Amino acid sequence: MTVKALKAPLTDEDVLQLRAGDNVLISGVIYTGRDAAHKKLVDLLEAGKPLPVDLRGQMIYYVGPAPAKPGKVIGSAGPTTSGRMDAYTPALLALGLKACIGKGSRSQEVKDALVRCKGLYLAATGGAAALLAKTVSKAEVVAYPELGAEAIYRLEVADFPATVVNDAFGGDVYEAGRRQYCIAE
Repeated sequence: MTVKALKAPLTDEDVLQLRAGDNVLISGVIYTGRDAAHKKLVDLLEAGKPLPVDLRGQMIYYVGPAPAKPGKVIGSAGPTTSGRMDAYTPALLALGLKACIGKGSRSQEVKDALVRCKGLYLAATGGAAALLAKTVSKAEVVAYPELGAEAIYRLEVADFPATVVNDAFGGDVYEAGRRQYCIAE
């Protein structure tokens, strides 16, 4: 199995080189965001106001990290269920967001937006929060500190492991897996 290196932030060319099922190791800057932060971002968009973070070319990891223990950069940082962000994701992709990282399936609306906007949805391994946190070398809150763990953090990561679930061509590794094993929805 080949694992591809991915340097964040991303370009269209980076995105178009990947296909559903590809395994990647992400290095660079990724942002965090969950339900409450996504709602605040989309509310700002709808009001015609600037966002606190320029999302063009960026990746958002759906995580609410645990508090860091003394001497650590971040606490456990495992993915949360991505479907809770589905109502907000197409608007952020249209703004230039290039990738989302979480767990679970996405709606057809999100998958269509990934194709339209040349984006990716990647899965991080649920249950591996402590191991994923080890890939983070720096973490700082950059927006919405009042949200606590659900604030938007800027993370610097090295070799953060993920799998491309949905690609910019309409590929879906979950659907492909169900077809392979004849599992009905």
